[in-house]
Amino acid sequence: MRTCLESLQGYGLRALGRQYGENLLPRGLDITLCDQIFLIGSGLMWNIYFAAIAIVIGFFLATGVALAKFSQNRWVNRPASAFVFIFRGSPLFIQFFFFYAVFILLPRSGVDIPLGFTTLTLDTSALTTAQVGGLVVLVLNTTAYSAELFYGALRSIPKGDLEAADAYGLHGFTKFRRIVFPSMLRLAWPSYTNEAIFLTHSTTLVFLSAFPARQQSGEAFYYARYFVDQTFNPFVAYPIVAAYFVALTLAIIGIFALANLRLNRHLPRERRQRLWFRPQYIR
Repeated sequence: MRTCLESLQGYGLRALGRQYGENLLPRGLDITLCDQIFLIGSGLMWNIYFAAIAIVIGFFLATGVALAKFSQNRWVNRPASAFVFIFRGSPLFIQFFFFYAVFILLPRSGVDIPLGFTTLTLDTSALTTAQVGGLVVLVLNTTAYSAELFYGALRSIPKGDLEAADAYGLHGFTKFRRIVFPSMLRLAWPSYTNEAIFLTHSTTLVFLSAFPARQQSGEAFYYARYFVDQTFNPFVAYPIVAAYFVALTLAIIGIFALANLRLNRHLPRERRQRLWFRPQYIR
């Protein structure tokens, strides 16, 4: 029977690949509580990886899509509206399967893009992996949901603020940077926090979908399901992964609450909007 220290050494980084721990996963009667705690915990690194990168990239893409949807030019706002409608109207689980089917159709040697003086070859083989292809799907999905939140915030900016900016001679990018963008973030931040939490929870679908787990490298829920299949006991592995995600959710709330304080630092303390966790049970 392994000790907890041996489990930590063998499975603490096992989610990164076989070269970072035991070659084989624990099986049958050899599975201990520490094995489950540390192996599921190692898988949480992939959940954090997917969530962190998707949130950062999706934030900037969502800002652009929201501005495009807010534009008066129909050639700009209609494609943006269609993008948001499609990704918000279809289940994330189906999007994983669809994009995986698209990615495996791409040539393994890459896609050649002629530039006239040279030819640029884009490597497409990584798109069939969960670490890249699954991340692309998460980025597109959170971009659509976040863009709708930012679009609603843009529509809610008080006209008086915009008129005051015009009166002070602020126009173009300066007006956007100093008035529009901060106001949009302040209005959308509580809802955007919930989107970040929901996206983090959605990372459990990556290895559950069509994207394969190579070298038994998966996220937290992947290992929880493995332990349930081995032990036929769902009352240990599933509560462990749930506890990890509760802790991760609290960390996200704390980080976003600090950003919320920064966004509202100019307001009197009694007028500052407090950040509460309001989970979306239906999406």
